[in-house]
Amino acid sequence: MADTEKKIQLKPLGNRVLVRRLEEKETVKGGIILPETAKKKQEMTEVVAVGPGKKTQDGKLLPMPVRVGDVVLVDKYAGQEITLNNEEFVVVRGDDIVAIIER
Repeated sequence: MADTEKKIQLKPLGNRVLVRRLEEKETVKGGIILPETAKKKQEMTEVVAVGPGKKTQDGKLLPMPVRVGDVVLVDKYAGQEITLNNEEFVVVRGDDIVAIIER
């Protein structure tokens, strides 16, 4: 089984979403290579797993607006970073997702 096909062993609860940061570019348009300290923290992520949704005060479940495979923008410093199978992920709340990027 390839590394990208490994089953994630984490199921987010409530309105939380497991995302993977997408690789950032090493160079800018003019070909300048940026040092690690000058790179901006990447906000574009791919959804890997989704919780069931948020419960309202009357007990109804509000479904999550994202699905596995969606590319989304998240708040810059949102979430809890974790490592699974030697790969970096971030668990964010549904409210930390700013937009879905349509390709």
